[in-house]
Amino acid sequence: MRIITAGGTGFIGKAMLAAYRAEHTLEVLTRDPNAAQARLPEGVRAIGWDGATLGEWVNRLDGADAVINLVGESIAQRWTPAVKQRLWDSRVKTTELLVQAVQQVQTPPRIWLQASAIGIYDQSPDTTADESSPPASGFLADLGKAWEAAAQPVASLGARLCYMRIGVVLGLESGALPQMLTPFKLGVGGPIGSGKQWLSWIHLGDVVGAAAFLLERDDLSGAFNFTAPQPATMDEFAKTLGRVLLRPVIFRAPAFAVRLMLGEMAEFVLQGSRVLPKRLLEAGYEFRFPTLEAALRDLLGK
Repeated sequence: MRIITAGGTGFIGKAMLAAYRAEHTLEVLTRDPNAAQARLPEGVRAIGWDGATLGEWVNRLDGADAVINLVGESIAQRWTPAVKQRLWDSRVKTTELLVQAVQQVQTPPRIWLQASAIGIYDQSPDTTADESSPPASGFLADLGKAWEAAAQPVASLGARLCYMRIGVVLGLESGALPQMLTPFKLGVGGPIGSGKQWLSWIHLGDVVGAAAFLLERDDLSGAFNFTAPQPATMDEFAKTLGRVLLRPVIFRAPAFAVRLMLGEMAEFVLQGSRVLPKRLLEAGYEFRFPTLEAALRDLLGK
């Protein structure tokens, strides 16, 4: 299968490329192919495109079997108006351009895996969401809805469109876990805020595995929650991480300090929601790391 990945040089993209390269022909769309090539796994080809030239996108995308669209700047930063605009443009506008290019190719892709996020659901400790739950409102939810809507036209071209609503990804190279490790290793780790909010996490290996599962299953389309079957509260997460690291769990990061540091984004951290991967489980996907302790022990070599 010839797979083109947009956003393939990021945390999740590089893990997918490393896992898929033995079985598929992989190409990564990037603005700087020379710099990207040095960071990509062996056998993966970086291909350049000029974001201002739609014709170049058409040439690159024509004849691909699948597109995995992971474009988007990290949300893990303080949401100033300028940052919000960049988050929106990097997801929605870039996806719109990709779709415009695909609409002009002679042979469109059969499969389109579209990144999305669980921020599309209501952020509340009282919320339990699966793929049948309605989208919420607010910046994150509106961003998720627009991101998914931008990809929707590829379905009319005959592509099997799957939305990957990704939770909090646990890995060592990037994401939330490295930021949490330092205080725990120093013996001052603990839960954030009340500790009662849900952390709908997923091991990076299961993000890669679930995406591969969707690539191969011709009968699957629509939204899929990329979260582990057993979400944890922030208290449970802190206790489990402390146990795995053999470190005490004494201190708590107060909500006011989190709000002071993160601004509006703090509400996503302090509220959370319990998001379940109902459709993946119903389709028969078997999680490699269904429990938090197993995931942390694998990542931390414990």
